[in-house]
Amino acid sequence: MKLGGPCFLVLLLLVAGCNARSAFDPTAAAAASEALVGQKAISAIESTPVFDADRAMQFVKGIVAFGPRPIGSESHKKVENYILSRLKGIEVEQDAFDVHPTEGTFPVRNIVAKFPGTKDGIIVIASHYDTNWPLRNETYVGANDGASSSALLLEIADQLRGKKREGYSVWLLWDDGEESMRLPWYDPESLYGVRHLAEKWQSDGTLKKIKAFILEDMIGDADLNIEKLTNSTPWLEDLVYQAATRVGYQSHFFAREAQVEDDHQPFLDRGVPATDLIDFNYGYNNVFWHTPEDTVDKLSPKSLGIVGAVTLETVRLIDQR
Repeated sequence: MKLGGPCFLVLLLLVAGCNARSAFDPTAAAAASEALVGQKAISAIESTPVFDADRAMQFVKGIVAFGPRPIGSESHKKVENYILSRLKGIEVEQDAFDVHPTEGTFPVRNIVAKFPGTKDGIIVIASHYDTNWPLRNETYVGANDGASSSALLLEIADQLRGKKREGYSVWLLWDDGEESMRLPWYDPESLYGVRHLAEKWQSDGTLKKIKAFILEDMIGDADLNIEKLTNSTPWLEDLVYQAATRVGYQSHFFAREAQVEDDHQPFLDRGVPATDLIDFNYGYNNVFWHTPEDTVDKLSPKSLGIVGAVTLETVRLIDQR
């Protein structure tokens, strides 16, 4: 994932009284959560589309089966084709360009799947799908960092496929070239895909139509705890927490605060409301992050189902604003 170094100061502060922000019955939440554990399809309320957590996990396995996928590699192209193969019958825009860091010239390929809505505006849900170039010769498959969130979007695409949206249009973005090209992990020239797309959409007028930008990153950890980010849009963070509370998963959200510079930053910097659903504590003291230990056995379908249900409920709440 990410830029590293000082931009990734994880404060790990307990958010005192966060449950007090909503009228929430913890007994009812526990009962709701218990009823959902182990179910293949997770849907917490009737109006929220079903999220198939087991199928999402199969997508994770499909992506990591190609091995490391740094930009410019053969396996990266195979993953790109895998994603496109799952989007047949859906309107897809491809944003292709080259970048020229000191390491060479590399192709970057953003993929956008579009689901038209009845309201004037766009909700973007994003995930990067590349793995980092410095570990290109390691057995680093980025199961959590890139594959889990990309698989989440594939499952959301299946839920939205062929259905009329009574709300804003939803665009699913698999952005590319997110990872740092050099060690250490802080690289101010990374986030290639989202920086290019934010600039492009600003130029053609798309940016002002985006009502919210929801980033998914490192969301498959079996021990799931999504950070409350100090560099996300406050009202959108609050809406995510409201959604998590409504579907009974608020205990997995916002127990810690962090500042993480991630794919949402170029949009946030341009005034787009943006949030990042990320668990930036992967293993004890984040020991699995950016190592060959980032493998499927560290993940859980339940975590994918939790984030999927909360994301879909957040979209529903945005539609109602």
